[in-house]
Amino acid sequence: MFENTRWLESPTGARLAYHHLAAENEARGILLVSHGLAEHSLRYGRFAKFMATHGFHVYAWDHRGHGETLLPDAPLGRFAHGGGASLVLQDVKAMRDMASVSHPGLPVLLFGHSMGGLVALNAAIDNPQSYDALAVWNSNFNPGPAGRTAQGILLAERALKGSDVPSTLLPKLTFGVWGRSIPGRRTEFDWLSHDQDMVDAYVEDPLCGFDASVSLWLDLFKLAFRGAKLLDRLPTNLPIHLVGGAEDPATNGGREIRWLEEQLKRNAFLHVTTKIWPATRHETLNDTVRARAMAEFASWAKSALPVRVTATKAE
Repeated sequence: MFENTRWLESPTGARLAYHHLAAENEARGILLVSHGLAEHSLRYGRFAKFMATHGFHVYAWDHRGHGETLLPDAPLGRFAHGGGASLVLQDVKAMRDMASVSHPGLPVLLFGHSMGGLVALNAAIDNPQSYDALAVWNSNFNPGPAGRTAQGILLAERALKGSDVPSTLLPKLTFGVWGRSIPGRRTEFDWLSHDQDMVDAYVEDPLCGFDASVSLWLDLFKLAFRGAKLLDRLPTNLPIHLVGGAEDPATNGGREIRWLEEQLKRNAFLHVTTKIWPATRHETLNDTVRARAMAEFASWAKSALPVRVTATKAE
């Protein structure tokens, strides 16, 4: 069952907690799910169950400093004491290799939401031969001058109090600003979804909504700027699926998704599919459009991935 926690010893030293659901009927591919900031992989159970019915072996894991993943230098809210961006990308490769060994011959689709999208795109850049398709949902690769200013603030915080403590200012400049942008908000996290039950579940989850460390924020900006600069390392025939929400303050109402689409097209990518969902906030998979969004994604995934013959079917 997806709810059961499994463990993978990553070459980086992390003991990665992950959840797996086997494909129903004949398998079409492997779906790797990279979650967002201040949340965890177990929140993707509904998505996993849906994609399993469409023939995907689903693997979702907790990144360093998130969920149940264990590592001495990565408590909740921190990738690592140093080099966190590189280490989290190596963990993705470890998950990919484990899944591919378990299901030899199947194509691999890497999916990332928000922070997970920053991780996913960079992971594909580092190992382009390892992925047959890529999905980036609700991610901002265009922080621009505001992002450079934020990096300066973080460097000042690091100099004053170190990198392993929560940032004082970045939560106010991100989560705080996004929360206040929602008219008539009930909670500070209404910017995530129109579905009040989903927002309440997030607020009540002890593994969600925590403050990220100075080092983690710096790692995230590094991934954002790096990913946009290195698109030419990806094959231009890689199928890429982009999704945003028209009411998502974290991506400027989906405009940063369109920005990424334009960068990909400028780099001559041939198979980019983009959807900005109306009346949708940050968590498309937890907003009121989720059923339609998942259906469209499953249809795209089945058409985008190559058909391969599997040697075995592992559970």
